[in-house]
Order: sequence, then C-alpha cells, then structure tokens
Amino acid sequence: MLTAKNLSKVVEVAGDSLVILDDISFELDSAKSLAIVGESGSGKTTLLGLLGGLDEPSSGEVLFQQHSIFAQQEEDRARFRKENLGFVFQNFQLIEGLTALENVMMPLELRADKSAKSKAVEILNKVGLGQRLGHYANQLSGGEQQRVAIARAFVTEPKLLLADEPTGNLDTATGENIIELMFSLVKDFHTTLVLVTHDNHLAKLCDQVITISAGKLVSPSVNH
Repeated sequence: MLTAKNLSKVVEVAGDSLVILDDISFELDSAKSLAIVGESGSGKTTLLGLLGGLDEPSSGEVLFQQHSIFAQQEEDRARFRKENLGFVFQNFQLIEGLTALENVMMPLELRADKSAKSKAVEILNKVGLGQRLGHYANQLSGGEQQRVAIARAFVTEPKLLLADEPTGNLDTATGENIIELMFSLVKDFHTTLVLVTHDNHLAKLCDQVITISAGKLVSPSVNH
C-alpha cells in the first residue's frame, strides 16, 4: 500500500543546510498500522507530511499502491489526497464557524457527494456524537472535537489514514477512548494507518513501529 524510498528533507536556514530527514525507507501493507516514534523535533511530523504529499522531499519518493505521488503535479496530488487519504491532527483543525455536522460533511461536499448529510450523520452517530450535530467546535469538549475530526477523516472511507499525535491535547482517559475509537474504525473500514506518537503504549497497538532520531531511522520497521 505505502512505500517510502530513501526519503530525505533538507531546508536552508540562515545560509546553512538543515537535514530534517535523512534516507528514510520502509514498507507498509494494506490494512496494517505503523507507528512512527521518536523525540520531539526528530522529524516525525515532517515524514507524515511527505507521506501525505503535503510537502515535497529533497530526494527519494513515496509510492502509494506502487504509484509515485511526487511524479504528479500539485493539483493531481490534491485530488489524490481527496480521494484516498484521511487526516487526524493533534489540534483537531475543525472549522470554527461550522457545526459538527457541517465539518464532517465538508470533505464529501468537496467531492459533490449528494449523500453528504446522511453519511455525515451516520458516522457522527458511530462516534457517539449523534446528539451534538448542531454544536460548534467551541461548544464541544476536546474529546468531542477529536471525535468530530475522526468522523471527518473516516466519512470518505479513506484507504490511508495519517494521524499526528491524535491524543496529544487530551487527558489520559479521554485519549484512551479516542484511540479505542480510532482503531475500531480502522478495522471496520480496512484502513491503512500511519500514526505519529510519543506514546509507547499507543505505538505497541500498531503492527509495525519505526523509530526516528535526528532525522535518521534508528530502528527497522518491526512487526508485532
């Protein structure tokens, strides 16, 4: 499903070259899960952005179902993301002026899906927010906001879900509930999952774990 080949990312800072990622390679099969772990600043989020085609590598490539995503123009990459990927972020990234229902409908409306509302209601019921459809982000708790974000990510039935510290802004109990929900939906939708986390307990729930330190892969992809 997903292959990273010799991925590197170098940026220029004040005339110097800063190596953020250095020659990262791994493979992930369809419907499997991968945790990317490492210290803060190790390059985990940059790697996730490259895997989703949100940023371009300095060298190397990402293959999605054997097709190189960086062989495409940005417009085609945007279409690829819309058709295949779901994203869950640490800070939820809900649109403040929209209700929970409208936030979840958004990716379907971008596809001109005429069933956007019914599909959004169905997935919000599935994540336990059937009574909160008309609530705005500031009327929801952190856990509820992340449930909306997860519903939005799954409403398009993505082949690949990219999650960046999905429990980072939540207390322990709420975080555990969110993880249980996310892994349940991953299983239901047969979604491939790549998860950035500093939580070893969460990483151990994944089929594979890779560790990054200072932009380098320091442990191979390990299957549990």
